Amino acid sequence: MYAVVEISGKQQLVKENEIIKIDRLPYSDGDKFEITNVLAIGEGEGATFGTPYVEGASVKFLVLENKKDKKVIVFKKKRRKGYEVKRGHRQYLSVVKVEKIVTA
Repeated sequence: MYAVVEISGKQQLVKENEIIKIDRLPYSDGDKFEITNVLAIGEGEGATFGTPYVEGASVKFLVLENKKDKKVIVFKKKRRKGYEVKRGHRQYLSVVKVEKIVTA
């Protein structure tokens, strides 16, 4: 069974026992939390779509770890002008496991 949930203002397609990376959440390693902002649930002909959320549906998560993602290098250059800027960025992430999808 699939569900489309809204986490931190972004939509994420999840299924049970799946491990996903999302933007950092205010939970510690090992914490469990539940999200009720379910936009769609089910699969195929039995899919249910909310307006905007499906009533009574929720998804339960387990936080496995909080970490930083791989470094992304941003390099800017203008030719013949001597302008070069090199910067890096590492995004904070939460690695979570989808424990259960609860239907209405």
